[in-house]
Amino acid sequence: MSFLEMAMLIGFGVSWPFSIYRSYKKKSVKGKSIIFLFCILIGYFAGILHKFLYSYDWVLFFYLLNFSMVFTDIVLYFKYENNG
Repeated sequence: MSFLEMAMLIGFGVSWPFSIYRSYKKKSVKGKSIIFLFCILIGYFAGILHKFLYSYDWVLFFYLLNFSMVFTDIVLYFKYENNG
């Protein structure tokens, strides 16, 4: 079990719903960096690959959850990039 890894992912993952909600409600992505979002997405993707290839356990769920939230934030970024 990877308790500390899970705690890190939960800690990072707590902020994504707020970021998504803000973009969705304000219809603006002012102040967001698409490069930063893609760097985070690549990091989560690397963690997912590592879990599949070397250390498969239930912590994979948190990587997938965080990946999906960052991906959603990226979709909203492209949807609202000209609004703001």
